[in-house]
Amino acid sequence: MGRGLNRLTVREVEEAKLANGKVRRYLIDGGGLYLAITLKAGVPVRGRKPVDRGTKSWVFRYRSRATGKSVDLGLGSFDTVTLARAREKAAVFRVMLSDGMDPKTETQAKVDALKVVAAKAMTFDEAAASYIATMKPGWKNEKHGQQWENTLATYVSPIIGSLPVAAIDMALVEKVLDPIWTVKTETASRVRQRMEAVLAWATVKEYRKGENPARWTNNLDKVYPAPAKVQKSTSQPALHYSRIGAFMEALRQQVGTAPLALEFAILTAARSEEVIGATPGEFNVERALWTIPAERMKAVKEHTVPLSDRALEIVQTMLQDNKTGWLFPGQVEGKGFSNGALLKAVKLMHEKSLKDGGKGWTDADGRRIVPHGFRSTFRDWAGECSNFPREVIENALAHRLKDKAEAAYARGTQLAKRKTLMESWAAFCDRPSVTAANVVPIRKKA
Repeated sequence: MGRGLNRLTVREVEEAKLANGKVRRYLIDGGGLYLAITLKAGVPVRGRKPVDRGTKSWVFRYRSRATGKSVDLGLGSFDTVTLARAREKAAVFRVMLSDGMDPKTETQAKVDALKVVAAKAMTFDEAAASYIATMKPGWKNEKHGQQWENTLATYVSPIIGSLPVAAIDMALVEKVLDPIWTVKTETASRVRQRMEAVLAWATVKEYRKGENPARWTNNLDKVYPAPAKVQKSTSQPALHYSRIGAFMEALRQQVGTAPLALEFAILTAARSEEVIGATPGEFNVERALWTIPAERMKAVKEHTVPLSDRALEIVQTMLQDNKTGWLFPGQVEGKGFSNGALLKAVKLMHEKSLKDGGKGWTDADGRRIVPHGFRSTFRDWAGECSNFPREVIENALAHRLKDKAEAAYARGTQLAKRKTLMESWAAFCDRPSVTAANVVPIRKKA
């Protein structure tokens, strides 16, 4: 133990106080190590006089060889760093000085290196979760937070969620927005805004650097037309119900999970997001029911779907030896299907039809059909070829009725009637292909 080192005792450090009228005091331990006592103003308490007190922290003081000036390097509060630990830190810094290194520069370099490691480890999904957790207390209601989580999980996570947040560039942002900007413009605009917010948070937290690739002004506004100017599509490309039998026959010849998921979506008239996000716990096999929680529904309202025999058969097939958290597991372990999985399944069927000399799977205007269009196929069939009441059909699609009187009349979920409706739809899907001229509506359109 060198002379002039370790001058203080633990008791002296614990009992050290500021002298009256002083705002700062230094106690020397030796070898550049000091205990700094600094006056901290008390917080006013109603009916009491604020009491000032001194806070204690460790400081290593040395003279910079580069500037010749005295440098104070904080070693931590006395509350968390003991006298023995402070001496260990000071000893390390003295070795640095003897080796010609600057302690402050070396310490900052280590901090920067840790930040780089943290930046590489922080994924977009992790950044989004941290941002939402930070902002949730300030949001008006829980629904807003659920909408954030749902939109990011549906449209962003499958594409860039697992990537380092520092690596997100404009090309990746476009990869998220390209499929939905013109077909789901309002949703796409919200997705962009939310990506911009998450990336801005990551920049402030020093998990990434540079411009925000999701920014609109003088950035994405040069790539996409403004949301207000985008012509809204009147409908998604949908298959005419007269061809659904042929389509289902071709679909059942395909191999893999995606065709089963697409068939399930068609039989239940559900949205793609609802199908790919389905979990085993949402199904009651005994009662042949699928209950989709409110947070996964567009209307943010729980929706129960009665399953036809074939739909139930698909569920039972997927539940066998299923140890994942999804009814339809994705290729990546621990994740469900991506938003484009069903779209890809339809695309492959369309291309196969053309390759085999067929006309492909298109709507009346020659547009290649998309998964969401099968909801229109179901709606057209139910409206033109069945005698089910309109409110039952709309309920099956989880649509909110605009007419208040009609909505009040249809308050119940009408499970029994919808069960019959879905069985009728499944039976129609099993029929061989027919021409539109051969389809005789059960009732005329109103």
